[in-house]
Amino acid sequence: MDRRALHAALVEARIPGGYYRIEGVHEPVPTPPDFLFVRRGADGGWETGAFERGTYEVLARHPDEAAACAHLLSLLV
Repeated sequence: MDRRALHAALVEARIPGGYYRIEGVHEPVPTPPDFLFVRRGADGGWETGAFERGTYEVLARHPDEAAACAHLLSLLV
């Protein structure tokens, strides 16, 4: 699963768009006060985590986009 497929799955599952941010695919405006995210990590891997109180907290690091997307999907569905 890539980021676009993840977004499609979340839309199909009727998860509100303000609950998550998918780098380069779904970035809600205005930025919600808290949400879950998937993004590229500084080391070239991928990260999933939570944005709360103005701070990004990485919950897990993943070797590839597919693993990160699967993790975010499992957190939201």
